[in-house]
Amino acid sequence: MEIVEIVSSFLNPTSNIMEVSFRTMDDNDDVIRIDNINYNISKEYGYELMSESFDFFDDEFEDEDVDNEKFELDEDELISFLNEYYEVNPKNLPSAEVY
Repeated sequence: MEIVEIVSSFLNPTSNIMEVSFRTMDDNDDVIRIDNINYNISKEYGYELMSESFDFFDDEFEDEDVDNEKFELDEDELISFLNEYYEVNPKNLPSAEVY
């Protein structure tokens, strides 16, 4: 089992929970796996998944509070973390759902 594609990812800053949709090497294009993982677990594994997004043109240089900063999860780091996480915790791998 190896994760090869992140379909989508989202970090809820209030709950600190990541929702990740992905496919493994064994999944076809009609299959997706969805999991919710506490972001702090990635830090315990030594991964820093957040990268600040500097999109100057979206905000037209408006002043913003730090709370409104945009962040993205680094997809390569996320794949590495998930592969290690499910290697250590194979029972946590979500089942494949056909869409």
